[in-house]
Amino acid sequence: MKTFFVAAAVACFLGAVLAEELTRKQGSMTPIMIPFTDLKWVELPEPKGTQFAALSGDPKTGAFTQMRRVPAGTDNPLHSHSSEIKMVIISGVLYTGPDAASAKDFGPGSVIVLPADWLHVSGCRPGSDCIFYQEGKGKFDYKPAAEQSGKK
Repeated sequence: MKTFFVAAAVACFLGAVLAEELTRKQGSMTPIMIPFTDLKWVELPEPKGTQFAALSGDPKTGAFTQMRRVPAGTDNPLHSHSSEIKMVIISGVLYTGPDAASAKDFGPGSVIVLPADWLHVSGCRPGSDCIFYQEGKGKFDYKPAAEQSGKK
C-alpha cells in the first residue's frame, strides 16, 4: 500500500511538471512579429548615440532580445559585459576583438557570441550605422575596463 502512495505521489508530481512545461511551451508559441518601422527605439546613456528596441524581456533586469543601432564611426574602448551576448549583424560593419589592433570586421549576416566578462573593444566602422539583432542571458551592462581595474 505504501508503494502505491509513493507511486501516486510521483505520478502527480510528474503530471504537474509536465503540465507546467506544456503551458510554458504553449505561451512561447505566440510569435513576435514587428516590422522594422514599428520598432520603439530608446537612446542609451553610453555609448553616445546608441539605441535599442526591446523585442522580449528587459535588458535592464534580465534575459532579453533586442535590436541595436550603433552610429557609424562609433568606437567603444576596452570593456566587458556581465552576461553572454549573441549578435547577428543586419547592416553596417561592426568590429570587435581583444584590442584595436586585432579587432575583426563583421558585416551583414555575421554571427558573434561574446562570452560573459570578456574584455574587448567594439564599434561600428564609418560609412553606415550598424544595426543588429542581440540577445543576452542576463541584464545588459557596459563595464569599461578602466573602471574594472580601479576596483581591484
